[in-house]
Amino acid sequence: MSDPQQNKDEAVEETFISHLVELRDRIIRAGISVIVVFIGLVYWAPDIFKLLARPLMQNLPKDGKMIVTDVTGSFFVPMKVTMLVAFVIALPFVLYQIWAFVAPGLYQHEKKLVAPLVGSSYTLFLCGMAFAYFVVFPTIFRVMAHYNAPLGAEMTTDIDNYLSFVLTMFIAFGVTFEVPIVVVLLARMGVVSIKKLKEIRPYVIVGAFVISAVVTPPDVFSQLILAIPLIVLYEAGIIAARIVVGKDGVKKQEEEAAAE
Repeated sequence: MSDPQQNKDEAVEETFISHLVELRDRIIRAGISVIVVFIGLVYWAPDIFKLLARPLMQNLPKDGKMIVTDVTGSFFVPMKVTMLVAFVIALPFVLYQIWAFVAPGLYQHEKKLVAPLVGSSYTLFLCGMAFAYFVVFPTIFRVMAHYNAPLGAEMTTDIDNYLSFVLTMFIAFGVTFEVPIVVVLLARMGVVSIKKLKEIRPYVIVGAFVISAVVTPPDVFSQLILAIPLIVLYEAGIIAARIVVGKDGVKKQEEEAAAE
C-alpha cells in the first residue's frame, strides 16, 4: 500500500516542476520575441542611434560631431540602442507572458485590477520616455550649450557616455511617470488613505524638487521640468485613487481614521 504522505509529496514536486517548465517556456517566448524584433530592426541600427542622438546634435555648434573613444563603440552602441528599442516594442508581449504565468494564482478581482494597471504602467512609462526625449533633452542640451559658450569650450561627447546619459534619463522619467500607479496601489490596498495622501502633499512637493535636483543638471529650469510633472502626476494619482477606491471606500477610510 502506498504512503499517502509520499504521494502528496510527489504531487507537490510534480506541480513545482511543471511550474518551472512553464516559467522556462514563458521566458524563452519572451526572449524570442525581443530577438525577432531586434533582427527586424538591426539593419536600421545606425539610423535608430541618429534618431536618439538628434536632440544633442541639434544643439551642438555648427559642424559639431559626437566622438568614439572605444574601438568597438561605433558598432556596439547602435546595437545596444536597437536592442533596447526592440525590448520596448516587445514589452507588451513580455508582460503578457508574465501575466499568463501568474494569472492562474490570482483571484478574479485581482485579475480585473492587474490587467489595467499593467497596461497603464506601460503607457505611462512610454509617456515618461517621450517627455524626456521631446522636452527634457532639448532643454538640457540647450542650457549646457549656453554654459559652454562663455568658456569657449567645445560641446561634444562620446557616444557611449551619451547612451548612458539618455538611459539614465529615460529610466528616471519613466519611473517618475509611474507615480499615479503607485498612489492608486497604495490607496487601493489600504496602505494610505486618500486623506493622508492629501496631508503629505507638502512633503511630496519638497521631495519632487530634491529628486529633480539630483537627477537633472544644476540649473533651476532643468529642475522644474522634472519637479512640476512629478507634482502634477501625484495629484493625478490622488484623483485616480479616489475613482478606484470609490465613494464608499473613501468614506470607510475616513471612518477608520476617525476611530483611530
